[in-house]
Amino acid sequence: MVTDNRKLIEGAYEAFGAGDTPAVLQTFAEDITWHVPGRSPLSGDYRGHQELVGFFGRVMELSGGSFRIRIDDVLTSESRVVVLCTVSAERSGQAWSSPEVHVWEMADGRAVAFREFQGDQQAEDDFWS
Repeated sequence: MVTDNRKLIEGAYEAFGAGDTPAVLQTFAEDITWHVPGRSPLSGDYRGHQELVGFFGRVMELSGGSFRIRIDDVLTSESRVVVLCTVSAERSGQAWSSPEVHVWEMADGRAVAFREFQGDQQAEDDFWS
């Protein structure tokens, strides 16, 4: 199960990078909860596929489609996948990159919850605002 969860989440990142939102959503429970900390226009709590599609669209809109995630390492347990990654984007002529930790809660072969933790919350809020 640990290996399956890891492959599932790694596949979701690959699909996201390819712009394949339907494939990304297949890895998520219908009622997934998604938490983005901070005070930026992207911060908040999202629930379910429809709200996530809106969130993903807003990320790409604000970054002019330049938002990227590079996986640096993946840690797994029975019900959790932790992704150490680097996110980057460009906005209004400004480039930004930051380490993040993404924590996924897994149940029945699907992601049921997501929380992200930024390396520099203030810098991220400033970039997206």
